[in-house]
Amino acid sequence: MQYLLLLFLSINIFASTLHLATSTNPSRLNPILATDSSSSEITGFLFNGLVKYDKDSSTIIGDLAKEFHYEDDKTLIFKLRENVSWHDGEKFTAKDVVFTYSVLISPKISSPYSASFRFVQSVEAIDEFTIKVKYKEPYFKALETWMMGILPEHILKDEENLMSSSFNTQPVGTGPYKLFQLEYSKNIILKANNDYFEGRPKIDEISFHVIADPMTRFLMLKSSALDIGGIEPMQYERQISKDFFDKFDIYEQISRSYTYLGFNLRLEKFKNPKIREALSLAIDRQEMVDILFFNHAKVCTGPFLPATKAFNKNVKAPIQNIKKAKQLLREAGYDEKNPFIFEIVTSNSSAIRPYAAQIIQHQLKKVGVVVNLRVMEWQAFLNMVVFPHKFDSVLLGWGLSPTPDPYMFWHSDSDKKGGFNLVGYKNKKMDKMIEESQSIIDREKLSLIWKEMFKMITDENPYLFLYIPNSITAINKNIKNVESSPSGIWHNYIEWEK
Repeated sequence: MQYLLLLFLSINIFASTLHLATSTNPSRLNPILATDSSSSEITGFLFNGLVKYDKDSSTIIGDLAKEFHYEDDKTLIFKLRENVSWHDGEKFTAKDVVFTYSVLISPKISSPYSASFRFVQSVEAIDEFTIKVKYKEPYFKALETWMMGILPEHILKDEENLMSSSFNTQPVGTGPYKLFQLEYSKNIILKANNDYFEGRPKIDEISFHVIADPMTRFLMLKSSALDIGGIEPMQYERQISKDFFDKFDIYEQISRSYTYLGFNLRLEKFKNPKIREALSLAIDRQEMVDILFFNHAKVCTGPFLPATKAFNKNVKAPIQNIKKAKQLLREAGYDEKNPFIFEIVTSNSSAIRPYAAQIIQHQLKKVGVVVNLRVMEWQAFLNMVVFPHKFDSVLLGWGLSPTPDPYMFWHSDSDKKGGFNLVGYKNKKMDKMIEESQSIIDREKLSLIWKEMFKMITDENPYLFLYIPNSITAINKNIKNVESSPSGIWHNYIEWEK
């Protein structure tokens, strides 16, 4: 007995652990229900899609599918890998893909990701390892759709209510890591999958420390209690000493995300476009970037990211114009005696956004607008404010893929429970453009339409687009084989060693 205990201890002494932090408890560790950043990040280690982007984010390559091809412009064929097992040892087959599709289109679930499958006519298992997907019409994101994590049919086929299933806290995937421990508000531990089809990860376990406070996360990083962590520009410029750079490598690149102030367009107070334009003209976005980011961000000019085919370089950020903002407010019936009043709600999961809210409050005061601020814990913010649409305005951000899908954020049909059209934007012309664009395969034609959408959205001010931050990541030099790429640092993490 004593020998076995000593053996167990010796094994664990030499186990390598990657220490990370997450700002909130994950809500559901299920790829089709993971809508918050913590859930999405962790499920990424546990599940695979049929395809994924390569490290340059320029080409789609196989993941659970070993190869794929178009039979015609409405039919996709996937040949699946034959050496994939679920974490419980069961074989992964075409049945799991068909099952996942059936769950995504089921009225029993509420998932924003279901929208991506609305053009699918049928998903058929030709044999144990071949899938045929037929589309109703050509669809420009047909392949990207299948980056969605696949679910295990053998575990969930008899599940009555997936939304509240125990599977969401006890997930079984095909990914390089398995869930070992889920201890809310403390620790989430993943263990390496010995049977992973691309080879066992070289780091034995990943430990996510749930730390809501950004300053605590930063202090843990400085003390090397965390191996990897994001650094805010203020911290990078003013709060890091030379010895930190002896222990950590820094990777910095523009992020694929932006922060915005979104107005609840269902409310009468925001339906007047003059109000939204006045608020936009009262804000100095460059001043915000200068104060908060020390050159580690740029002003955001619209809904699609720079360096994509959807970006419209001809649309410039509004220049602050106090005089015109006041005039528009007067035309809308507001002045010093009757000020326009609204609330901004945001979360404390970001160190920056509460300060951004304060800057907006200060800038809008110059035109007589009264702004009340509310900062909430992330899960409460999502569940009590964002998804029930109980807000005047929200200060939030989106992370976007290299190929935008305007339907998810800007189509009227996405203004529903679980949808990502959080502000209730409705425009019949936009709906028609989105619907027509989705059957266009030619990326150059799509580019022109996306650029027109870009201008239309920015002209209407459903959001005030604020800034695109740089991603500054510190990685402990003890972590070997890290390679930076256009997609970031995580593309080869199963090769990392510690």
